Amino acid sequence: MRIALVTDAWVPQVNGVVRTLTATVGELTRRGHTVAVIAPDQFRTVPCPTYPEIRLAIAGAREVGLRLQRFAPDAVHIATEGPLGRAARRSCLDAGRPFTTAFHTQFPDYIARRSGLPAGLFWPYFRRFHAHSSGVMVATQSVREQLREQGIGNLRPWTRGVDLATFHPEIAPPGRFFGLPRPIQVYVGRIAPEKNIAAFLASKHPGSKVVVGDGPALERLRDAWPEVHFLGRKSGADLAACYAGADVFVFPSRTDTFGLVMIEALACGTPVAAYPVCGPRDVLDARSGAMAERLEDAIAGALALDRSDCLARARGFTWQASTDQFLAALEPLPADPAGDTAPSCGESLPRAA
Repeated sequence: MRIALVTDAWVPQVNGVVRTLTATVGELTRRGHTVAVIAPDQFRTVPCPTYPEIRLAIAGAREVGLRLQRFAPDAVHIATEGPLGRAARRSCLDAGRPFTTAFHTQFPDYIARRSGLPAGLFWPYFRRFHAHSSGVMVATQSVREQLREQGIGNLRPWTRGVDLATFHPEIAPPGRFFGLPRPIQVYVGRIAPEKNIAAFLASKHPGSKVVVGDGPALERLRDAWPEVHFLGRKSGADLAACYAGADVFVFPSRTDTFGLVMIEALACGTPVAAYPVCGPRDVLDARSGAMAERLEDAIAGALALDRSDCLARARGFTWQASTDQFLAALEPLPADPAGDTAPSCGESLPRAA
């Protein structure tokens, strides 16, 4: 199958959405599918307001539509609701081409936190965006229920996976972990206001706090909590070592739709402490994580869990199963009587590996 994936989130960004998409594209390619990614690196860009590390593409429906026409996809998936996603949606509607979408990020809540305005002001845009989608892919049952309450329907499951070859317990912790007072409590992710990291750093549980990641709130948090160990951005084996060397992984976000970092931590045998909210409620069970309205209580509960149970929980999340769901949720274009699904203009988009 020829699959066009349109996304405003792509490398070099480092976040759960990008890791989900790159893992899915990799698995699709291994299965013999041809995937064309339409992403910001193919256009002129401007910095995202309040988050300049993210670049937003300047592209209209006509330009994106020409790329889709040249690639002649069997199915189109629009992963994000940003400028490229909006342009692709308009192009598909104008051409009568079916498409699927996904709800990866709680943008109404994120925008509300950054603007100080109520999230309800932003939901109408997301209702309109997903209204004509042939299927809205959603990672968890909690998010499905939330979207139904917001008037978004035609929902299809698309869970997440973890690379067990990279994330596993048999990896040495970082050298700087040796000598730190135990328990070592680790956070991994974007350093941004919507991640609620300050709640973790302000918790009173004894031990050492470690933050792995980068983002617009890094300097402010580093100045406010000089005793915290900020390690910067990590990936691959270096990131896995941080998970495996921790006694507990702390996930303070109240707005994530899934929380891919939680299953990465579990795959390294590390229990998770979190609030009892969407994301943790869907990912964790009583043997792999502890949830409480006081993070101190969640951390204490997680520290009492068996690390082998955490690993067993993580093994239930695979990119193979996730990709099966993605393929099942796609809406292929109707077959053309002449045998072609769409006209081709010759030049094909670069293929993602």
